[in-house]
Amino acid sequence: MKVLVDTSVWIDYFRDGKNSDKLDLLLDENLVVTNDLILTELIPYLKLRKQNKVISLLSEISKNEMNINWKQITGFQTLCLQNGINGVGIPDLIIAQNALQNDCEIYTLDSHFKMIAPIINIRVFK
Repeated sequence: MKVLVDTSVWIDYFRDGKNSDKLDLLLDENLVVTNDLILTELIPYLKLRKQNKVISLLSEISKNEMNINWKQITGFQTLCLQNGINGVGIPDLIIAQNALQNDCEIYTLDSHFKMIAPIINIRVFK
């Protein structure tokens, strides 16, 4: 089982590490994957903070290929709206799609993923 670690978890990890134990375990077990979208959300901030070692370590994590299916993203957004779930960002839907395409769980602190999980059949890491 691979676990796609969402940006929210990485930010928490770098700030105060409240959820560090779970992420440390996943890293130790080599179960963590990332993708270009998540890295694009993280790396600019890390570059500004001159966190080159962290950037280097992130680049060593296995990366899922991004194959965005816009019709599926539109379908996901429609399902969310039909179920009264507003405000789910397109980047979150792309991350969800990437997890589905690569048979990964998503480790996130973002409540959107937990709300949309049963609607679009993603698995959220607990």
